[in-house]
Amino acid sequence: MNKNVHIIGAYNTKFGNLKEETIYSLYEEAAKGAIKDAGIDITEIDAVFVGNYSGGSFNNQEHIAPYGVNILPELRFKPMYRAENACASGTSAIHLAEMAIKSGKAKKVLVVGVEKMNSLDTKNTSLALAKASYWEKEGALGYTFPGLFAEYGKGWMSHYGYSLEQLQEYLAEIASKAYHFGSQNPLAHMQKPRSKEELLNLPEEKNPMIAYPLRLHDCSLISDGAAAVILSAEKTDNSVEIVATSAASDYLNIVDSKRNNYFLDGASEATKRAFQQAKMTIDDIQIAEVHDCFTITELLIYSAIGLTKKGNEFDALLNKDVYLGGRCVVNPSGGLKSKGHPVGATGVSMHALLYKQLTNNAIGVQVNNANAALVLNIGGSGATNMVSILKRS
Repeated sequence: MNKNVHIIGAYNTKFGNLKEETIYSLYEEAAKGAIKDAGIDITEIDAVFVGNYSGGSFNNQEHIAPYGVNILPELRFKPMYRAENACASGTSAIHLAEMAIKSGKAKKVLVVGVEKMNSLDTKNTSLALAKASYWEKEGALGYTFPGLFAEYGKGWMSHYGYSLEQLQEYLAEIASKAYHFGSQNPLAHMQKPRSKEELLNLPEEKNPMIAYPLRLHDCSLISDGAAAVILSAEKTDNSVEIVATSAASDYLNIVDSKRNNYFLDGASEATKRAFQQAKMTIDDIQIAEVHDCFTITELLIYSAIGLTKKGNEFDALLNKDVYLGGRCVVNPSGGLKSKGHPVGATGVSMHALLYKQLTNNAIGVQVNNANAALVLNIGGSGATNMVSILKRS
């Protein structure tokens, strides 16, 4: 059995409301870009894994993986698979590709994450995304994902005794951090910096309450985009090793659930397992790309990955631990909040951009002297939790 799997090339398209792009053109750009970046011949690829949440709802194209043959005819008759795990579809595709290499079934694998979301209006986009909830108990009853993650905001305030004003101040700081980093990322959907004070003082019509206690600027963007990586059993002079992967599944629903609404248990469990596998701790990690689909998610992720104690997640902000120069820089890309969140592409994008960071070719802000990085990708309202730990080869 192969012990090590390496990322040897990566590519990230622009994220945004890409009116001229299709799910097909995004797939093609990312796939060809990653192959070129790796400097390999197309025929060296043994399999293709594609992370895609719902091409059917957004583009009437569920069966997307074999489109790889259309754009790369040299791969005709090679196996191609699609992974769907809501917002964690991209990391699911990467983990499955890693398994294929470790099993000996493949030596080099192309992984693509792609989503074209802006084909629908807001109402139908919300409906498509709501299908990633426990439909009969949540989506069918009118819950949207802002409403589901709002449960964490309400739960955190109630359990630890914090006020709405305190929560909103912490969430505004997280949003401001995302906008600051995103403003320096040329691929980001939103590239306008905003201060915490500006966000807190926006009039209601500029920052309406979407689902109490979450406002508009607490929510990630509806984005189009794609990313791709090449995984290999052999390292190169410019490769990054995947030293650990872990996945932890939890109850599908957050409403009336057996899981709590003030701590990300599944994310915490997946992170602990990955650290055990890698024989590392959070103190060995200099960068993390985490799933800030909503600002409350990033706040709770600080305790889930071990940066802070439960209930004191704001310490990571107050101590500047998650900023440039801090203990562990969180989302230097701008994260889902600013970079954008094309659902199936998100997990692959996290890996692609961290590969660039660890090879000193960052897109946007470069975190200097980083040796190891963490990916935390969440699907649904916390039902799917996937972690990768990356290290310079």
